[in-house]
Amino acid sequence: MKISILLPFKENFSPNYAGAVSLFVNDTINHSIYKKKITVFGNTNYKNFLSTNYNNIEFKKKIFSSTNKLYVEKFLDIESKISSDLIEVHNRPSYISIIRKKYHKLLFLFLHNDPLQMNGSRSVDDRIKLLQNVDKIIFNSEWCRKKFFEDFENKSKYLDKTDLCYQSTSKIKIDFNKKKKIISFVGKLNKAKGYDLFGNAIIKILDKYPDWTANVFGDEPREKLIFNHKNLYLFGFKNNQYILNHLKKVSISIVCSRWEEPFGRTSLEAASRGSAVIISNRGGLPETSSVGIKLNELSTKSLFNEIEKLIKNKKQLLFLQQQNYKKFKFTHKYISKILDNIRNQYLTPIPLFKFNVKKNKILKILHLTNFNRRFDGRLQYNTGRRLNNGFVRLGHNVLTLSDRDIIHDNKKIFDPTGKNELQKSIIQNFKNFKPDCVVLGHVDSINKSTISELRNLNKNLRICQWFLDPIHKDGPDYIKNNDRISNNLRNIDFTFLTSCPSLLRNKINNSFFIPNPSDTSFEILKNYEVNCPNDIFFAMSHGVHRGVLKYGKYDNREKFIKKLIKKNSKIIFDIYGMDKIQPVWGNDFIEAISKSQMGLNLSRGKPAKYYSSDRIAQLLGNGLLTFIDKETQFNDLIGKDSIVYYSNLDDLSYKINKYKKDKKQAKKIAKKGRNIYLKYFNSTIVSDYMLSKLFDYKSSNNFIWTK
Repeated sequence: MKISILLPFKENFSPNYAGAVSLFVNDTINHSIYKKKITVFGNTNYKNFLSTNYNNIEFKKKIFSSTNKLYVEKFLDIESKISSDLIEVHNRPSYISIIRKKYHKLLFLFLHNDPLQMNGSRSVDDRIKLLQNVDKIIFNSEWCRKKFFEDFENKSKYLDKTDLCYQSTSKIKIDFNKKKKIISFVGKLNKAKGYDLFGNAIIKILDKYPDWTANVFGDEPREKLIFNHKNLYLFGFKNNQYILNHLKKVSISIVCSRWEEPFGRTSLEAASRGSAVIISNRGGLPETSSVGIKLNELSTKSLFNEIEKLIKNKKQLLFLQQQNYKKFKFTHKYISKILDNIRNQYLTPIPLFKFNVKKNKILKILHLTNFNRRFDGRLQYNTGRRLNNGFVRLGHNVLTLSDRDIIHDNKKIFDPTGKNELQKSIIQNFKNFKPDCVVLGHVDSINKSTISELRNLNKNLRICQWFLDPIHKDGPDYIKNNDRISNNLRNIDFTFLTSCPSLLRNKINNSFFIPNPSDTSFEILKNYEVNCPNDIFFAMSHGVHRGVLKYGKYDNREKFIKKLIKKNSKIIFDIYGMDKIQPVWGNDFIEAISKSQMGLNLSRGKPAKYYSSDRIAQLLGNGLLTFIDKETQFNDLIGKDSIVYYSNLDDLSYKINKYKKDKKQAKKIAKKGRNIYLKYFNSTIVSDYMLSKLFDYKSSNNFIWTK
């Protein structure tokens, strides 16, 4: 496994004058699981480098030849001997076409600036070509991604080729009692950075409040803005570590850029050191600090007023400092994990544990399900993505096809449903990828003839399907869901259900129960560690694809919930998907669930053996004390020391009130529930179980839910 990182020409990968790109690359490498597999390539005149895994590219310049082109070609000469599995190019779209002519493996592009201002990505045609030539474009802010897709007619078609990975910095313990009356400015001392606004405002501040000082770090040889005051100190350019150490003492940090900064490392670092941050509401700056004071009006007067408010109100100043520090999460470790997860989608990752599949064979898996690309990340926590994570963590090569998105994007006059195009896409992807197995998840639109064609192309092909919806006779869509499962049954080797297979209308051979998988990259909360403002969380919807409440639509669970609320007036409920309160999705869901100590796992229809919606993974996995009807017989799978079982409305009410009072015991059960579910019901174990059935191998995992 080899990864080559190509920096922009003349990017100083040196502590002497390191830019944001070099710092990002170096810091994320140090915390990456691929650390020993990465080589950084660049060109700098400095002799000391940020890390030892750096290769300084030297070449002879030629008259009338592009220096950048010569630089990239020299890199490709070196690369031809290394033969990396992945090349990551930073901030130079113009390099991509040169590299792609000679390099045909994985290629990522990182964009740290406004793509509309860079060669190779200014026009829509340029950006479409980039999407066609790379495997992934990774942006350092949502603002950058929005700029990239400016004027696109159908950006949803390309969104799955992009991702987001913010810059990072360290986080250390801060003693707020040691904060000094210091106001800082870090950056180029020019008008684009708003240094003129800062200078004019700070002189007035220092005149009015002589016990305060201002420290400025940076230089600008091309533009001279001179401000003098006995309490204003100019330090010139200092390396990043010096700045970070200084920010520990700073009370207020100013980032008042006129230009639309793609992200803003200065405000990020100030937040990590517990400074109150005043930022301009431009570009990606608002993404760097959730509690930063935003300057909607960029003027000396506006900046002066905001600084003065903080100086006068010491309690507000301390509150903003502490909140900035508390809510800061963009650590090197956190961002490196995000980046490694992106890499893992394409590379065979470092395995989490050893396993054997036909003498350690790495399987090629074609996974067909609805990955909801067209919903712009709203349905990001779906089971398909969870299982993908499991397959990849096991070391397998996974190709994903989103059937509903393909259908949605290919409806034409002669193919009004888009289903014909889906069949073509499946077959063509199969021919190019040549998978060992096909995994289907709710793929209702695949034709029997298509599956037959796949089997003709690979006589040893194994095919399975997984199904999440209720299948019991007292559940919704009983007939429809059973028919969906049996539609292509003759062509399916194994069927996996999140209900007990005994509930099926007709017995199916080779059908097995699987739990709704948890995933440590999705279930990131530990609610038992905090005192949440709400008691009970419950959420439902009138259809995940619709995303909003539908007028006239009624869910039988509403009656139960209303009775529960009426019966428990002292309980603080946080309910979504009913009574005109819209359902929550994506990150909004995580934000909502983080505020409740307990969660109700109530699925549609009458409770049935082992059936639960995928909500159970989110409740247990995020450390909420979870309540579930005992008729689900989950006690076969999870003990009562990890989840709370109730028998009826009165019993549920009693237990909610009991654990509201006994917080210590509630948190103990919630913690045990999270630990059990993430350890034994995670996506890696569930995926391994499916493959162990499909390829008849003995797994080293402990499938406690099969006992």
